[in-house]
Amino acid sequence: MYREGFTRQHRTIGRAAAWSYIALSVMYVVATTLGLLSLQSPDEPIGDPYFTIMELLIVIIAPLLVIIMMTVHAYAPAESKMVSLAALVFMCLLAGVTSCVHFVILTVRSQLETTMMTGRHLFLSFSWPSMAYALDILAWDVFFALSMLFAAFVFNQGRTEKAVRYLMIASGALSLLGLIGVPLANMTIRNIGIVGYAFVSPIAMLLLSIVYGRTKVPSK
Repeated sequence: MYREGFTRQHRTIGRAAAWSYIALSVMYVVATTLGLLSLQSPDEPIGDPYFTIMELLIVIIAPLLVIIMMTVHAYAPAESKMVSLAALVFMCLLAGVTSCVHFVILTVRSQLETTMMTGRHLFLSFSWPSMAYALDILAWDVFFALSMLFAAFVFNQGRTEKAVRYLMIASGALSLLGLIGVPLANMTIRNIGIVGYAFVSPIAMLLLSIVYGRTKVPSK
């Protein structure tokens, strides 16, 4: 298969970013699982070192997703450039919001916890409700979901591309469904969204890297 405008550089960077995202996503799932297993009660928040590892991984993962969507935009045929551009824009919004949230938490949260400021848990905690939690839900359950849903319509040729399409739709749809937990104030229901972006999307990226590997590019 050949895509006009999709170069060797696009293919190399796209595959490297996809595989890096897969590896970091696996590390994130492992850190989260170990953190949950370390808790004495399911109502407790995940503590260090697992919490810090998770925060660092998200800060690294976010720009990788932007790079992946840049290559999706390059890969998209002319008739799909509008949806691929929308996917890229929404992923940039995701990266901007979630990077700010998690970088602030990494650098400020521990210092804020030592103060006597009233209501500090409403700002940087990941216990609902809090400002940081709400912003992160906006990033992953809205911006990430929309990015994946728009990107899905770039892929419609052949079985592997269609598999990428269906997985991206599933990832985006599950992420959107996580929003149900917000009006219900039930973060257990909101975990549906986590399934979408933490478990389904890495599989989509694996198949995306295969699609890129099979795509013919100019020799120079």
